[in-house]
Amino acid sequence: MLETLAFYINRAVQQGIPLLFGSTGETLTEKSGNLNLGIPGIMYAGGICGVIGAFFYERGAAVMNPFPAVFIPLVCSLAGSLLMGLLYCFLTVSLRANQNVTGLAITTFGVGVGNFFGGYLIKTSGSSVASLALNATSAFFRKTLPFASKLGAFGTVFLSYSFLAYLAVIVSLIAGILLRRSRVGLHLRAVGENPATADAAGINVNRYKYGATCIGSMIAGLGGLYYVMDYASGIWSNDAFGDRGWLAIALVIFTIWRPDTGVLASILYGGLYILSINNILPTGGVGAVKELYKMLPYVMTIVVLVLTSIRNKKENQPPAALGLSYFREER
Repeated sequence: MLETLAFYINRAVQQGIPLLFGSTGETLTEKSGNLNLGIPGIMYAGGICGVIGAFFYERGAAVMNPFPAVFIPLVCSLAGSLLMGLLYCFLTVSLRANQNVTGLAITTFGVGVGNFFGGYLIKTSGSSVASLALNATSAFFRKTLPFASKLGAFGTVFLSYSFLAYLAVIVSLIAGILLRRSRVGLHLRAVGENPATADAAGINVNRYKYGATCIGSMIAGLGGLYYVMDYASGIWSNDAFGDRGWLAIALVIFTIWRPDTGVLASILYGGLYILSINNILPTGGVGAVKELYKMLPYVMTIVVLVLTSIRNKKENQPPAALGLSYFREER
């Protein structure tokens, strides 16, 4: 029984890590007042950029070396997601385009770019199926502590993950500390709450919006890289991400805009998500019931949103200027 529970928690954590990357990145973005609904597309772009780097390294390397095999896809993923973040900022901060429309366009664009290059790589590799396998690179990304398997349930729950999983937790905790206890975090929150007041106090509003959104996009992009290289064992298939990007955005609301709270919340979301794909709960042989299980994370998000709205505590509300373009001339 204990081993079964440990295995389930392990799978929940693996399922939740992409959501943790995405929600941490989106929380930083929203704290600056930018509502980036393009996170699903940015995660998708981060995943395909990492795949492109890994693909060409595997084809060109006579012998696979651990450092470049990890470093090249990692840098490619960060670069691709950074470009997506810059595009969003250029449109919404510099050109003051509508943030909702821009975010949805970024999602569509990211998925389209990913499917285009993914399809090209699949054809180039000569694969007989509609997927691309990067097993050699994935093996380096999926390496875990060698002694974890010898520690029973404890090792399964706490030590059986790749470096990207631990990186996601570390980044989330650091983001939470910086937002609450640093001058940069204070300035960022000021920009998200009232950019005009922050501007009058000498804070460069555009710089903080650009910085938070681009860094948040890079963090979110790592969620796409983790999904492909670790969770999917290096297998790229077009449109295989499902709704994980949207779940990451829902997780931001569930955690009440606190990235460090996302560590446990992402595991909860991951556990709820795999209920529908691992047949853990009974369905009675009805496929529609299985689809209903996929709604559980969203239902929980709605419940939290209702409760926080009823309590109406300032610290549990989104930034006051979230989704609003800042016009300095109107200050």
